Amino acid sequence: MTQRTHVGFVGLGAIGLPMARSLVSAGFPVTGVDPAELGRERAAAAGINAVAGVEGLAEASVIVVMVADSRQLSQVVDAAVAADVVRGRTWVIMSTVGTDAVKHAGAALEAAGAAVVDAPVSGGIARATRGDLVLFVSGPDVALATVEPVLRAMGEPRIVGAAVGDGQSIKVVNQHLCAVHIVAAAEALALSERLGLDPAFVLETIGGGAAASFMLGDRGPRMLAGAEAPVLSQIGIFVKDTGLVADAAAAVDLDAPVLAAARERFLAAAERGLTARDDSSVIETYLRKDGER
Repeated sequence: MTQRTHVGFVGLGAIGLPMARSLVSAGFPVTGVDPAELGRERAAAAGINAVAGVEGLAEASVIVVMVADSRQLSQVVDAAVAADVVRGRTWVIMSTVGTDAVKHAGAALEAAGAAVVDAPVSGGIARATRGDLVLFVSGPDVALATVEPVLRAMGEPRIVGAAVGDGQSIKVVNQHLCAVHIVAAAEALALSERLGLDPAFVLETIGGGAAASFMLGDRGPRMLAGAEAPVLSQIGIFVKDTGLVADAAAAVDLDAPVLAAARERFLAAAERGLTARDDSSVIETYLRKDGER
């Protein structure tokens, strides 16, 4: 595959748009798909031609999907099969949708004549913007070789298996740890305030020690910023993803009480109307009725 391979990119949201922009910067012709006119306008402002539906991807030989959930993925696949933009193409499913959903979509695409790569991402908006996402990639060797240059334009591909679904399984484990670490950081900082400590001082003091974690260092300052924190990864993402983790654990009969506790906090944050806020806002579930933690 050469740098002139035409890429279709379905899903130009907060993470999808910078990913598509990385492809353009790497020299790939890109046609984006977004049903919302505002989304297409944003894509145009970023130098990306965008259409309303997958029927506009006839020229694309690689089609990347970065939609919000399994329902949207199923809709995209059904529309693509109906529009005959599947056969002879390689589809790369980069959404976090869970193992069963990606296997179902992959089977439908393969039955219609496509090769399929499973490649969910980790890193959020910031790393998507820098083009250095971590990609958990699985699929047949030929398909992986075909799309490797496309993947490398968006981040670091880590080959995790040969079957569609292996990438999603790794992402489920990843999201388990991310969710737990974010909530642990929030709880610890809330505890520091209750103890009369300066949480900023706590972050500085313990940040380089045994208690340090990526999430504490990354989310901690945003937790202290409160409502002023930039939205780099929404609470709603972890409501969805902790549900996928819980489903995966239940499917293999694993009791996961730590995950359940973290999930309860994200659900509580959503109930407070924080779904579209940065995931660091989960710390607000530790507020007292008087507004103090």
